[in-house]
Amino acid sequence: MQAMMMLARHYNQGAIRIRDIAYEEALPEKFLELILLELKNARIVESARGAKGGYQLRRAPSEIHLSEIIRLIDGPLAPFGDAEQLRSLIDRDAEHRKLYQIFLDVRDAAAKILENTTLADIVGPKSPALKKGRKKKGQEPSVLPMVVHGNPGREPR
Repeated sequence: MQAMMMLARHYNQGAIRIRDIAYEEALPEKFLELILLELKNARIVESARGAKGGYQLRRAPSEIHLSEIIRLIDGPLAPFGDAEQLRSLIDRDAEHRKLYQIFLDVRDAAAKILENTTLADIVGPKSPALKKGRKKKGQEPSVLPMVVHGNPGREPR
C-alpha cells in the first residue's frame, strides 16, 4: 500500500523507478518487484522502460479503491475469511451462528470502508516534519503494517 500511495502522490509526474520507491518507502526491492508485477498484470499500474522507466498508476488515484488493491495482493478483506464462507458457517453451525454473524458484520463493515476509500482519499501532502529517505534501523515505520490473514508471530492452534 505504501508503494501505491507514493505512486498516487506522484500521479501524472512520470514513472518512478522501483529502486526509488523501495528506498523512499524502506521496502525490500525484490518484494516490491513482485507486488508491482501483480498490480501491472491487474492493469492498476503500468511500467515504462528505459532511462526514465519505472512504474506509474494507469488510472487516477480517485479511481483506485483500497479494496481493489487489498483483494489483489492479500485476498479477502478481513481476517475472518470471505463472506461466502461465513454465510455457509452461519447456515451450518447453529451453536456458533451468532459468533459467525458478528464476524460477517465486521467483515462487511471493513469491506464497505475499503470499497468507498480511494488512493486519493489517503494521500495528502507530506508533513514537513517527516524526513525523506531510508528509515534508520529500529525506527518505527510511518505506516503501520496491516495484517489481513491473522496475526503473524502467533502460532496456529
